[in-house]
Amino acid sequence: MLIVTYDISSDKLRTQFSKFLEKHGYRLQYSVFKIKQSARILRILKKEISHRFEKKFSNTDSVMIFQFSKSSIDKLIKFGFAKDLDEDIIVM
Repeated sequence: MLIVTYDISSDKLRTQFSKFLEKHGYRLQYSVFKIKQSARILRILKKEISHRFEKKFSNTDSVMIFQFSKSSIDKLIKFGFAKDLDEDIIVM
């Protein structure tokens, strides 16, 4: 499964982004979506975020995609401000 979490300051852009995510999964919390993992879906997410949304981000906006296996996080993909953060993340 994929967990996509975001922090986008612009109301308009945040609404566009959440509507985009709703096409692929469902909302767990206000800015957290669960999406069924597949290589195709991940390619779509990464392409759309990079080409359609990231160029409109302010310097504090960020998106993180957590790829989960049954027992752990397999990979963390970051966009926007989150790319500069190099801290460990603990998921509970």
